[in-house]
Amino acid sequence: MPPPPDDLLRRTLDGLEPYRPGTSVGEVRARFGISDPVKLSQNENPLGTSPRALAALRAVDSLSVYVEDDHRELKARLGERYGLAGDAVILGHGSNELVQLAFTAFIDPGDEAVMATPTFSLFRKNAQLFGARAVQVPLDDGVHDLPAMLDAVTPRTRLVMVCDPNNPTGTRVERSAFLGFAGALPPGVLLVIDQAYREYMDSGATDGVDVLKSRPETLVLRTASKIYGLAAVRFGYGYASPAVIESMNRVRLPFNVARPSAAAMLAALDDDEFVARSIENNELGKRYLFTEFARLGVHVYPSSANFLAVGVPVTADEAYIALLRRGVIVRSGDGLGLPRYLRVTVGTPAENQAFVAAFEAALEGWRTHVSPAAC
Repeated sequence: MPPPPDDLLRRTLDGLEPYRPGTSVGEVRARFGISDPVKLSQNENPLGTSPRALAALRAVDSLSVYVEDDHRELKARLGERYGLAGDAVILGHGSNELVQLAFTAFIDPGDEAVMATPTFSLFRKNAQLFGARAVQVPLDDGVHDLPAMLDAVTPRTRLVMVCDPNNPTGTRVERSAFLGFAGALPPGVLLVIDQAYREYMDSGATDGVDVLKSRPETLVLRTASKIYGLAAVRFGYGYASPAVIESMNRVRLPFNVARPSAAAMLAALDDDEFVARSIENNELGKRYLFTEFARLGVHVYPSSANFLAVGVPVTADEAYIALLRRGVIVRSGDGLGLPRYLRVTVGTPAENQAFVAAFEAALEGWRTHVSPAAC
């Protein structure tokens, strides 16, 4: 079927591109004839899925009736972790849906949303989708420039988006700076803190819920996709004041969280052993990769997530293709607003070693044509 004529499309869709996921394992097998590629492109948990979650999924015995839309037990469990009631929790089809609900509930055409650049691409995309102005503030050495973001707030600002750790750089904001920034925001502005990688952060990092408790006009987003290995079931959740939650529920589609997703998440919350193993694997992998990048003399941003942004002396797309040919899938920074960088998921020890071997081999070729200073 041909696309609809341009005069049927909303004007806000001009220039808006569909989401393009990273290269799949199947594509690499078909294109390059590599039987067992290493995929380090989508920040998935390399240890797989929480065993407790898998057991809960297998126990789902009926899909014929609508699930309870309120998910009271699950909301209560998520809330009690922070001493919050269930009415301070909202659930979504991944945290991506909750980002969109925030724009749907709080943005009118002509409003402004302040965000970093580069950061999670759906912030800017949703601003365009809802006819708002995306006020983009460049990062400062890979980190959110909070003073500049505060200066960018105007009477038209309705949302301020902070991705912490930031995707695609992996960096985080210092706690004291974050709390000062939140306290200085004017009333009538919703601070959205996207913490999809919160579980991987160190103990000195900011927990968005601490900000929420001191500033009610805050929404904190989390996901089950990363630490619990539940990317395929699409489960996200958020913490906010009951008033903010109620506003978002006005525009939320009913039954947006499927029964299998809720069952898997409820079980995963008790899987402390899997979470601990995942964090340990991530810390071990980061130490190894940082050591190897230092040996190779390439720049890498400090990371509080389960991925790293590493500099390359050629274009990011060139580097990405060179690694594909060697059987390693990463993410090109050219598509993430971070040119001359690759975003690399921390894998298992074997996957990390395979990546380093492929990266080092490619780097030798790049450096014969490009000055090492370009790194």
